Amino acid sequence: MKYEDLIVTTLGKCCVVSPLKSSQHEDSPVYKFVKDDERILHEVTLESIKDYRETGAIPASFEKAGPKESIFFEPAKTKVAIVTCGGICPGLNNVIRALVNQLVYRYGITRILGIRYGYEGLIPKYNHPVIELTAPMVSDIYQSGGTILGTSRGHQDVEQMVNTLEILNINVLFCIGGDGTLRGAHAIYKEIEKRKLRIAVAGIPKTIDNDIDLMQKSFGFETAFSIANDIIMNAHNEAHGAYNGIALVKLMGRDSGFIAASAALAVQEVNFVLIPEVPFDLYGPKGFLTLLRKRLEDRHHAVVVVAEGAGQDFFDVQNAELDASGNIKHRDIGIYLKEKITEEFKANDFPHSIKYIDPSYIIRSAPANANDSKFCNLLAQNAVHAALAGKTDFVVGYWNYEFTLIPISMAVAKRKKIDVKGELWWNVLEATGQPISMKNN
Repeated sequence: MKYEDLIVTTLGKCCVVSPLKSSQHEDSPVYKFVKDDERILHEVTLESIKDYRETGAIPASFEKAGPKESIFFEPAKTKVAIVTCGGICPGLNNVIRALVNQLVYRYGITRILGIRYGYEGLIPKYNHPVIELTAPMVSDIYQSGGTILGTSRGHQDVEQMVNTLEILNINVLFCIGGDGTLRGAHAIYKEIEKRKLRIAVAGIPKTIDNDIDLMQKSFGFETAFSIANDIIMNAHNEAHGAYNGIALVKLMGRDSGFIAASAALAVQEVNFVLIPEVPFDLYGPKGFLTLLRKRLEDRHHAVVVVAEGAGQDFFDVQNAELDASGNIKHRDIGIYLKEKITEEFKANDFPHSIKYIDPSYIIRSAPANANDSKFCNLLAQNAVHAALAGKTDFVVGYWNYEFTLIPISMAVAKRKKIDVKGELWWNVLEATGQPISMKNN
């Protein structure tokens, strides 16, 4: 990755004095305005800095997020739209509320539209009405899960969406969503660029799986594994209360096992964590079923946490269906494992009791916890600062405990996955006691 890859596009010169500067009184706190050349290093190890010094290359770095002394859009003439897309996730309403409050109370922008049901709301044939968002309207929405705007999945016609933005006279579009949503936002930006329009497109990363690249975490993730923590504790009690009791808990994680790994580390009662990044066998001397039986023979209970995307190689993926977003519909690895465990142990007359728990929809529809709520607010505030300063085709990131701006194309270039040779996975192996590999070869 090069320095040039992480340069965020700007609509033009910022000639408007920010209201954050002009509205300050003598007794008001003074904002530390961020300059365009302030950046956050991508690599911070001494070894990487030595490499850059030896090669003479400019270190890869992110633009630092934050308020600008001058902005691009004149608040009195600015109209904003907000859209939420993809699956629901803890914190969506927090982000909507924070965006509205920041726009209204800090920048004096009151023309704010809520686009209903994701990108469908920008397509005429669906005829979804827009909502005029006000600060009083959103004051209490953070107490509820989901999104007051509604959401949807699937690709929509980009030209029609930009036509709608033009008809509505939108100056800034905030897109709240994950990988697919951000790809859609980038496509909208490209069409806007083609038409030479002055519309800023800002992304706010929403993925409960924490799988967006180039950022430490996305909102909703911490709430998810915190709720999973309580569920796993109760599952452990269920397993411990039966002779050879097995609690099998399926958690979210289509392509990345961050929720499963983090929840297991939080509880320290999990004996096996199965994630998409680590293939495993069911049978044979190193297979999962063999190791599970050994665990039961030794301790007479076991807790297994499996991410939804684990073990998909056990299914026929060539004939797999696709969802509305074009992703492969994963088969239910939880049900599959339950059936295989029952089948194997019954065939060998091994007494056991198994309970299967799938709390996925309960977790994703919950309100954000305190730390996630704080994170949502800061993401939204920094998105507003950047968009009104004319930054476009960006997503707000978080790196080395600093808020950053990342070109959307870089954030969606690949999915973030657990490094199976890294510290997080080694910590999981230490906590569970499971072997490094459950593959026979």
